[in-house]
Amino acid sequence: MPETGTQRAAEPATIPSLNRKWLNRGLVVRLAIYLAGSHLFAAFLFLLFELGSHRH
Repeated sequence: MPETGTQRAAEPATIPSLNRKWLNRGLVVRLAIYLAGSHLFAAFLFLLFELGSHRH
């Protein structure tokens, strides 16, 4: 007997290969920015500690 009046769970929409390619590129760009930013922050902290250790 077919189900009437009930809702089926929505199937996830498939991402076309073009959109998936752009998603991957966006992820790589975001990771590169985070990686560069975290290294710059670590270098800044290193500089602060180096300058602070030579003060005494």
